[in-house]
Amino acid sequence: MKKFALSSSLSPFVFAAPLLLSGCLATAPTLGENKGTVSGAAGGETAQGENTQLETCSESLGTLSIHEDTAAPWYIQLTSRQLGSTVPVIRLMIQQSNCFVVVERGKAMQDMMRERALMQSGESRAGSNMGQGQMVAADYTLSPEVQFAGKTGGGGGFGGGGVVGLALLAAGSVSKNEASTTLLLIDNRSGVQISASEGTAKNFDFGIFGAAFGGGGVGGGGAYAKTPQGKIIVAAFADSYNQMVKALRNYKAQTVKGGLGTGGRLGVDGGTTPASKELSQPAKTPVNVAPKPTQKSVAKPAAAASSVK
Repeated sequence: MKKFALSSSLSPFVFAAPLLLSGCLATAPTLGENKGTVSGAAGGETAQGENTQLETCSESLGTLSIHEDTAAPWYIQLTSRQLGSTVPVIRLMIQQSNCFVVVERGKAMQDMMRERALMQSGESRAGSNMGQGQMVAADYTLSPEVQFAGKTGGGGGFGGGGVVGLALLAAGSVSKNEASTTLLLIDNRSGVQISASEGTAKNFDFGIFGAAFGGGGVGGGGAYAKTPQGKIIVAAFADSYNQMVKALRNYKAQTVKGGLGTGGRLGVDGGTTPASKELSQPAKTPVNVAPKPTQKSVAKPAAAASSVK
């Protein structure tokens, strides 16, 4: 009987493949691996391990709070995918950019107020310095929104080399994760929208036997981490923020003749705004002034010749 020998380069894959597919093997966790689009840290105006594609500012433009609408449909869908709030990663991204100083207006605000209540009750130590007049106002509010996030498209097998490549070619699939996000920046004193931006991101999942690598399951492997939808949403927010910073570098305030909030330039008949009053004023009819008659020049008589000899 003729015997077939496995190539030394393929044998490890052949024996390990069943174990990998069944989830029997696991590697030890490694520190700092599997980083997303927004990672690292920020301390004051100093950033560490930040994404080099993140737009930065040489000086901060003001203080900023973040408002996330937890009652919005997109937020409910995120929680159904075991994805938490977008605020922490957005706050990290903003501080790393040094374009704004982030102030707390979330759940930690309750702890801040509790410390002040302890001070007022007399329970805090002397010199705790938790008196009034120290909290920093938020100049602006940033509102994040997820417009779309999900899988789109699909494809056939993805071929490779050797036995693993044959398996992928026979039963593989490709799906695309996409996300679109927006950011709105509002001036807290006037309520005027300062900036608005939209960002997008996408990646691909490669599947085996109908199960995508890097899917929602804990046991997923492949090109991306355990929650590719989450990483795509973060990348889309990073794109939105980069677009906003680029626009703010060339910021020029919008102006309205007569001032903001005084009625605008679109008047209505009978209205009381300056533009409406301009419509109510009767048109001025031009006054025809008759031209003055031109005076004819009268020739002066020639001087008589002197008769004195």
